[in-house]
This record gives sequence, C-alpha cells and structure tokens, in this order.
Amino acid sequence: MGVTEIELRKATHDDYDGVIAFTEDTWADRDGDDYIPRVYHDWIDGDDRHTIVADAGDEIAGIVQAVMLSDWEAWGQGMRVNPNFREQGVASRMTDKLFGWARDRGATVFRNMVFSWNVAGLGSSRAAGYDPVTEFRWAHPEPDTDVRSELSVTDDANAAWKFWTGSDVRTHLQGLALDFDESWALSELTREDLRRSAENDELLVIQDDGVQGFSTVSREWEWENDDGEPETWVEYAVGAWGDTESARALFTEIARDAGERGAKKARVLIPETVRFVSDTAYCRVEISDDPDFVMGADLTE
Repeated sequence: MGVTEIELRKATHDDYDGVIAFTEDTWADRDGDDYIPRVYHDWIDGDDRHTIVADAGDEIAGIVQAVMLSDWEAWGQGMRVNPNFREQGVASRMTDKLFGWARDRGATVFRNMVFSWNVAGLGSSRAAGYDPVTEFRWAHPEPDTDVRSELSVTDDANAAWKFWTGSDVRTHLQGLALDFDESWALSELTREDLRRSAENDELLVIQDDGVQGFSTVSREWEWENDDGEPETWVEYAVGAWGDTESARALFTEIARDAGERGAKKARVLIPETVRFVSDTAYCRVEISDDPDFVMGADLTE
C-alpha cells in the first residue's frame, strides 16, 4: 500500500484499538512498556494539544502528538509508526502536519525528545526536519529526611535566576529544563517559573558566599509499584551547580526535600557532559544508564 493512500486526521477515542495493536509491544526488547496504551483516552484530550493518526483504512499506520508548552514553544511526542508501514515516509508526513498546526498557534520552535538508544527514532527525527539541540541524563538521589547540607539553603528566585543565566548548565541545555505542566517535555526555564516555584515552596537555592547552585520541583505523582501499592515520586526540573562541593550540597538537599514530600523515588535532570555526570558520580548519586537527546525545528524558516 502506498503512502498516498494514507489519510492524516485527528485522533479519536474510537482509534484506541487500532493504535494499541502496534504500540503495546513498542519496547518489548528493552523490558519497558509504552505509555500510550495506558493513557490514550486522557492523553488525546485537551485544547493545548493535537493528536493525529495516519489512517490506512484497515489499520492505523502511525500516531503522534503536538503540545503547546508556551506561547512560542511546541513539543512533539508519542511518535509511533506501525511496523507494517515503515520506510514509507509516514513519520515525516505526520511531523510536517504538526509543524503546520503549531505555526498556526504562534509557535516558533518545535522540539522533541528521543532516547539515545533509539537509533531509528533519531534518524526519523532528522529526516522529518529536526536538528540536534542538547542531551541530558537522570540523577536519582535517594530520598532521606535525615540528611542536611553544610551549606545554607534559601528560596531566593532572583538569586537562582542570576546563577542560571551565567551557568554552564544553562549553556549546555540551551536554556531548557523540564516543563512544569507536561511530563517528559522540556521548555525554556524562565524567571517567572522560579518565582512560582519559590511561592510553592519548591525552590532549593544553595548559597555560600554567593549562589552555588539550585534545583526546583517540576512535578509530583503517584506511581503503582510492582506490588500494586502507590508510591510518590518527585521530579526536579534541573540540577545546576558550580563545583563538586555545591553538587554534593544540592543533591543532599534534594534528597531531604524529596523525603519530606514522602517520596519513594526522586529524579533530577542533569546535563549530559563529562563534568556534570562525573560530578554526580563523585557524589555517589545513582545515574541513569543512557542519556536522552532533545531535538528541535525552527518554525520560522
């Protein structure tokens, strides 16, 4: 069947079975499940997002979603192509459709995220018009209410902003951090984000003769563990620090904060560089095995 016979249209709840047919085993070879089957019906709803499917008649050939994260930033996620329709340009056609949707809503940049081990996804993103932006990794400090840093901790949003604007972390991440509303998405961190975090008691600023680092909660959620019991997880939008001493202090305060929030697990976005990853390892904080890549497309071109 040729690509020209595939219709791109808005996803509906009636498409569930057709989408699940090719997404339920997306990463079976990596001991992980695809989130789309679990969240599909809630996931496709919302005025800030647009989900399209590639309808091949008897089968759904692909699915992808765009979300407006701000007035000018759009995010692409959930790109899946039915194995029966690969190598037919389905991903590029769907992406181009979403680029148009985002432009119509004022977006000037469209980003996505691809696991570093997903070679097919990386190639597909480049072919669809994305360029490399940055890469990051997850640090997993152990929640612990009993630990305390030797450095002082404040919630000074302006101090955190000053540190952020001059930090190597911001330079490497191109100003991006985890979005505060959309899970698994990155958007530009703003001064207002930090002010709001301070007001919500979610900002940790390490100070010792000046600001030495900061982090902020991006979201908390309940996760069902293997025993079927709920667990609280806390996610921190970014970890930024100056040296190993400040890194140790920051991870200590994150561990304390996560523990006080009743979290079983915590994770922090850190830059994927030799310096910041090795700093984290030096602090004896667990690190994810693989980095994640962020890519972006300039919608003004």
